[in-house]
Amino acid sequence: MDFDFLIEVARQAGRAILEVYGTDFEVSQKQDDSPLTLADTRSHAIIAGSLRDRYPDIPVLSEEGREIPFEERRKWDRFWLVDPLDGTKEFIKRNGEFTVNIALVQGHMPVVGVIYIPVSDRVFVADVGEGCWEISSGGRKKLTVSPISPHGPVRIVRSRSHPTPGLEQFLSLIPSHLVINRGSALKFCSVAGGEADFYPRFGPTWEWDTAAGQAIVTAAGGIMLDLSGKPFVYNKEHLLNGPFIVSSSMEWLRKTGILEAASKLT
Repeated sequence: MDFDFLIEVARQAGRAILEVYGTDFEVSQKQDDSPLTLADTRSHAIIAGSLRDRYPDIPVLSEEGREIPFEERRKWDRFWLVDPLDGTKEFIKRNGEFTVNIALVQGHMPVVGVIYIPVSDRVFVADVGEGCWEISSGGRKKLTVSPISPHGPVRIVRSRSHPTPGLEQFLSLIPSHLVINRGSALKFCSVAGGEADFYPRFGPTWEWDTAAGQAIVTAAGGIMLDLSGKPFVYNKEHLLNGPFIVSSSMEWLRKTGILEAASKLT
């Protein structure tokens, strides 16, 4: 896989997003009531067009692209899964916590992931068979999840703009914890980069919201599971995700019984 190409595509999309970010842009609502801006559609056009030109045999499924019936998708052995602007609410709030997400799904699992943060020109790139790296003005750094300390508080990252029903009740089950708020796919990056230990999500997400992040966390040595403890899968008949747990340590999940506790709250 040509990571230099994918990174450049993400950066081109990021530049288009920032051009809109600096204007008095309009916000419309999609059918599911989520917000849409010109930045979303411009980023989609750049990414989808570039991927199709470079990899014409690999289909592209994007949040802002056309809806593709499951009868067609089920025949795919691999495909690109794209969120052209993840964190549109953060974009609208102008807090900088939005990303460009590009993933390659093989079978039902994301195997390659790119997450680009336009405002800081930081990119996270991963191949689950090779590893995960962060690239910034400071250079290129390989990322590995941090072990969860048996003595200090568990660092839990949660959504800044999407409150999850049941989350506060769940957090009460973990006596010693520190909450970190992050927007968009930055929550996955926080776990992969060792800034957070744990990311629980009970509220709805879509496959394009999580695929690149899952690849990045997995390549850094972490895990992402549904609440039954099974690996999170993609290209489902319905693209809406169920609840999930991202953690830097499977052993910690087993010892604490967190998965079982989480499953009882949904």
